[in-house]
Amino acid sequence: MLKFKAFAAVLWSGGDIVLRQGMQFVATMVLARLLSPSDFGVVAMLALFIGVAYVLMDGGFSVALIQRRDISHLDESTVFWCNLGIGSLLTFLLFAAAPLIANFYDTPILVPLARTMSLSCLLASLGSIHGTLLTRKLDFKTQAKAGAIAALLSGTVAIVLALRGYGVWALVAQALVMAGAMSTLLWSFHPWRPSWVFSRSSLGRLFGFGGFHLASSLLEMAYAKLYTLLVGRLFGTRELGLYANADNTRLLPGNFLGGLVARVALPMFSEAAHDRALLRRGIQLSLRGMMLINAPVMLGMAALAEPAIAVLFGNQWLAAAPILRVLCIAGLLYPIHAINLHALMAQGHARLMFRLELLKKGIGVTLLVAGAYFGVMGVAWSQFAFSLLALALNTHYSAKLLGYGLAAQARDFLPPVVLALVMAAVVATLNYYWPWDSYAAVRLGVLVCTGAAFFVAGAAMLRLEALRDVLLLLQTRSSAHLGETGTL
Repeated sequence: MLKFKAFAAVLWSGGDIVLRQGMQFVATMVLARLLSPSDFGVVAMLALFIGVAYVLMDGGFSVALIQRRDISHLDESTVFWCNLGIGSLLTFLLFAAAPLIANFYDTPILVPLARTMSLSCLLASLGSIHGTLLTRKLDFKTQAKAGAIAALLSGTVAIVLALRGYGVWALVAQALVMAGAMSTLLWSFHPWRPSWVFSRSSLGRLFGFGGFHLASSLLEMAYAKLYTLLVGRLFGTRELGLYANADNTRLLPGNFLGGLVARVALPMFSEAAHDRALLRRGIQLSLRGMMLINAPVMLGMAALAEPAIAVLFGNQWLAAAPILRVLCIAGLLYPIHAINLHALMAQGHARLMFRLELLKKGIGVTLLVAGAYFGVMGVAWSQFAFSLLALALNTHYSAKLLGYGLAAQARDFLPPVVLALVMAAVVATLNYYWPWDSYAAVRLGVLVCTGAAFFVAGAAMLRLEALRDVLLLLQTRSSAHLGETGTL
């Protein structure tokens, strides 16, 4: 039953992420043709501050509620009021700090932009607990409906404003409408309501676990968005807009897989945490399945960076293609990092994970600052160097606690990576010798389909264990629909 439950959760969680992020990405494609890279760069200057505020607003309580088996309505209500209070405080702080942010970047328009964007913290805090409780129950169907509607509404508002000449304000409106609509819809779809109660003991108990996760998440967010400070300050809004759009494009499949890991793996790993062999098997299956998808997507996108950027965003964004290529190579190992860290969290090692993140991010910041001396491309290559170093560190404790370290994991993830490298070489060669200059979208579509067919055929011919695992899971799912769920 655990495997069946996990598969159903993966399907609905994947649907939620595809609908929500897919609609947002379509809106971004349209907006990229209506707005300039500098417009995107101005909003990206706020990414670090808004991102850190969102992490602080959660306070680490979401993962604590998901990880703990025994929670009460008192716990849930306490977290709601705490999230709302923190969200209100952060809105005020960002509003007050807007002039300082604008002075740092020497960009006066950031004052009204930052003050308006600060409201998203308050709006998001209202629905935070609802999303957490739905995730705890692995109910991603409800979240999929809310996310799709909110993404459609926010994207439509942004496009209309861009068409009417509001420029960068269209992007700000998109973020605000998304946060507000998502919270409103979660309240409408989920019956949970807070009680007028607050428990300090409940807060302390949850923070005892969630506090270390909060610290780890802050480090992760600060590192992930630190480039906005460096690139925005050193190279300007246009270069930041190009880098941010390349990074967001690379993150689209990464966020899909990362979202599946974060929303499904942690609850499922937590259920299996008492059984060392079962948890190791869960990590192995997750790693194989995720890399079977991530390897061809990342390396295929790297091989087709130029035509992909031209078709998705227009020729005015072609300068982002070299950045996208490097970031895709850096993102190749992302699922491995996420799976190992969530396995550590599921076993209750929040303090250990914080120490690990502190070490990694110290190394990462050093690499990022050093890379900035070589321009925007140096910043991108620093991400690749950090990914390699993080691989050794993240797998160290899996080896120590579960006997499943880097060498064992490499035997599971290298076959799809090697096959994806061959596939990338094939499509890059076809792209180079493509005989027609017109019909860019057709060209990209043919190359993507060719690469996908090559990879699937190769995986079948080589009998990759990752493909076998996925097919077995699909067969099990089919059997379950025929009434054989009791055998799982």
